[in-house]
Amino acid sequence: MENDSVQYVEAVVEQNGKIVFVGTKAEAETKYKNARPMDLKGATLLPGFIDPHSHFGMVSNTMGQVDLNPEPVGKIKNIADILASLKEYKEKNEIPDGEWIFGWGYDDGQLEEKRHPTKADIDKVLPNNPVYLQHTSGHMGVANSLGLQKLKFDATTVNPEGGNIERLPNSQEPSGLVQETAMYPFVRNMLEILASKQAEFFETTQNYYASNGITTAQDGMTDRKTIAFFQSQADAGTLEIDLIALAGYSELDSNLADTSLVFKKYKNGFKVQGTKIVADGSPQGKTAFFTKPFLTSVPGCQHDCRGLPSLSQEAINKLFETAYANDNQLFIHCNGDATVDMILKAHKLACEKLEQPLDKDRRTIVIHAQFARPDQLKSFVKYNMQPSFFTNHAYFWGDEHVLNLGKARADFLSPMVSARKLGLKPTNHSDATVTPIDPIFTIWTAVNRFSRSGIVIGEKERTTPYLALQAITSFAAYELFDEHLKGTLTVGKLADFVVLDKNPLKVDPMDIRSIKVVETIKEGKSIYRK
Repeated sequence: MENDSVQYVEAVVEQNGKIVFVGTKAEAETKYKNARPMDLKGATLLPGFIDPHSHFGMVSNTMGQVDLNPEPVGKIKNIADILASLKEYKEKNEIPDGEWIFGWGYDDGQLEEKRHPTKADIDKVLPNNPVYLQHTSGHMGVANSLGLQKLKFDATTVNPEGGNIERLPNSQEPSGLVQETAMYPFVRNMLEILASKQAEFFETTQNYYASNGITTAQDGMTDRKTIAFFQSQADAGTLEIDLIALAGYSELDSNLADTSLVFKKYKNGFKVQGTKIVADGSPQGKTAFFTKPFLTSVPGCQHDCRGLPSLSQEAINKLFETAYANDNQLFIHCNGDATVDMILKAHKLACEKLEQPLDKDRRTIVIHAQFARPDQLKSFVKYNMQPSFFTNHAYFWGDEHVLNLGKARADFLSPMVSARKLGLKPTNHSDATVTPIDPIFTIWTAVNRFSRSGIVIGEKERTTPYLALQAITSFAAYELFDEHLKGTLTVGKLADFVVLDKNPLKVDPMDIRSIKVVETIKEGKSIYRK
């Protein structure tokens, strides 16, 4: 994975957690007579997969929630299935009345009813427990009556900036659906309640990542308490993989003022890389911010429905200026093209104000960049910014994007081929819990771009299997300033490997999905074996 052409070697030698030799089997056996040989028996070895963007903490928290995912991730088909799952969860776990119950992964677009559940729906089965259900996008959720009451959401509650509280028809009474910044109190409450179980779920979560060939994981938005928890786990020696956190933008000033918080430097396998900004919502949830309107109806909007930014231009400008003044790497969640415009403007203004070069090597990462226009990709090149795409959307919501945005916009979803042609180093992620942790599936979606219904979402943006691999190895290392440490089979780098039962470059593109992880090796130590 060292460059844009495919290279194979017969042997790799590891010593003390690092790669000391890459070359022929005969030369390896001559130079390292005492080395213990490991015959791959026809399997394929690659650099360990690097997670360009997911939410390790949220993946961990799902272990204490009701799984409401539709097929093929879960089994939910309709609202009745959701209600039955909630009721079963309460009974099976003997949860007393008054205690919060959380669910995750429901997708209104995949429900037979094609709508969100309401507080009234949930009240039918759980009238005596406060409930909050997180939408699969991570950008909205539904609370029942008791949940709304607990957090003081009622007819008098005004919509926060960048958010929406959906109301019942002809009323100001909340329906239960809270979108974008309006959901923050519910998410904060959920995280505080589930925090007591963090240590319990930590080992299971990292084993889950390792079983998918991942040797470096990411927590894509981490508060100060969780940063401290992750560092405590690392210092106690419990980390078997590397873990990278992105601090939250609301704590940028306090994080920069804290001399004990060091960015971009590993300590016992954990580091805080930079700062995550959430600039808009989700395209499938119709809260991403576009220059042109959605083509279908949008909850809570009557005309010119283009989604909404999560922050004002002024707020984003200030965050960019503060981060750039302190050499703090930015990762900006940004789906719609109107939000990309806001990000590009903030970058330019910060550079001008600070008298910094537009193309300084900051590696500002535009997370998702799903509907970035061709002219915006050229601006990424000009400004030395990199996109981290999300091709899993082609499968999970490609059909919805065609309906909501039209074929032209849908086809340019996560344009990895166009980005690479311009010289960019695009990465590609799962954004778990939004889609499952599964790098093999991510490769498959990048190469094939099939939707659930079997149509191709953007024929011209289908990648080669090799580019799909670069996006989760060498390019992912570059995104995280780790290219000197990992991402390629190169002498001097960490001996982080994944072994696959088949070679993604040599199977039929449609069969990539069936490839299995045989073994995951971190710094020479086997941490997962099938």
